[in-house]
Amino acid sequence: MEKIAIASDHAGRELKEDLKEYLKGMGFEVVDMGVDNDESVDYPDYGAPVAEKVSSGELAKGVLLCGTGIGMSILANKYRRVRAALVNDVYTARMAKEHNDANILVIGGRIVGKGLAREMLKSWLEARFEGGRHQRRLDKITEVENRIDR
Repeated sequence: MEKIAIASDHAGRELKEDLKEYLKGMGFEVVDMGVDNDESVDYPDYGAPVAEKVSSGELAKGVLLCGTGIGMSILANKYRRVRAALVNDVYTARMAKEHNDANILVIGGRIVGKGLAREMLKSWLEARFEGGRHQRRLDKITEVENRIDR
């Protein structure tokens, strides 16, 4: 059973709970890294552990949610080997995998409804990276990562 990490701040918690159950129904083992209530929290405290697991290779995929998704995507993309994609529709969710090989999907809990979020998640999970010219571009991103002093 493939594992996938998921986390949110308070603004994305309700959608996180829905997507967690959806993922379980698709046969995934879900690693829920918080939050578990609606009290205001700082999204980096919950996004960082997911990004760390994906960056290290411990897990291949993750899902992050906050109010708009912007904060979580900025945070996750600080980590080497993380390609976090903030998506708001099914097309960009699919392209995030096919063209960018995104390994973290980011969704805004105050932007996207549950039905659309499920469709986006399904599209991202079912899509396959196309390689070719897209791999060349990802290789260039890796070169940038390797030049940056972290």
